Amino acid sequence: MERGPVVGAGPGAGARIRAVLGCLVKVLLWVASALLYFGSEQAARLLGSPCLRRLYHAWLAAVVIFGPLLQFHVNPRTIFASHGNFFNIKFVNSAWGWTCTFLGGFVLLVVFLATRRVAVTARHLSRLVVGAAVWRGAGRAFLLIEDLTGSCFEPLPQGLLLHELPDRRSCLAAGHQWRGYTVSSHTFLLTFCCLLMAEEAAVFAKYLAHGLPAGAPLRLVFLLNVLLLGLWNFLLLCTVIYFHQYTHKVVGAAVGTFAWYLTYGSWYHQPWSPGSPGHGLFPHPHSSRKHN
Repeated sequence: MERGPVVGAGPGAGARIRAVLGCLVKVLLWVASALLYFGSEQAARLLGSPCLRRLYHAWLAAVVIFGPLLQFHVNPRTIFASHGNFFNIKFVNSAWGWTCTFLGGFVLLVVFLATRRVAVTARHLSRLVVGAAVWRGAGRAFLLIEDLTGSCFEPLPQGLLLHELPDRRSCLAAGHQWRGYTVSSHTFLLTFCCLLMAEEAAVFAKYLAHGLPAGAPLRLVFLLNVLLLGLWNFLLLCTVIYFHQYTHKVVGAAVGTFAWYLTYGSWYHQPWSPGSPGHGLFPHPHSSRKHN
């Protein structure tokens, strides 16, 4: 018995399959592009609200002050309670590096696309250099406080034995422990990064309002910064719940907020500073009226 030809087995079937796959890819790309544009517009509108930014400061304060109370209502054996968890090692310990990488790319694109001037772009990027100096200086200050307030202890099965060794170096060299007042550097850094990123990302709303170039790469970089900001908020909450003593966390967050105030809240508004985010990027409405 002879078999008839197999329907759809010829070259035309392969072409139809490729056409269907091509249409499917185009639809997926269109959906991804629509989600990217919609998400970036909504996030820019949210972060660009002055009222929301003021409330954001209150949110961070509430997280640090009241967040430790959640330790009585969460599982102490969760992965986030371990100092060696993935997020603590890969993200919190390198928070400033992640912030500089993501935020630096965003500031570079926004400023250069708005002005096309290398000098202005470099001036705005110098805020990250100042931030790095603040982070390094605060870390040194925290170590100095721990050195000045600490004492040397030898761990024993019965408890801790106090030694008269004068400084941390000699104490650690003898195999003992140096214990002093330890300001939470993680709480400081996450608080400072949160405030810094919220301030820098708020510029994107005004950038879009002026109709400046905002293609998919810039919007994607912006959304990556928004996601990183959300991650910093989550890890700050985990830090205040599971790690450090209460006053150490509060002091760390207070120093981070004060560092933001000295830079973004005060110095960057002066003419001899790196400038505040968005400064000099957008034409002043009064100037355009005069030209008209």
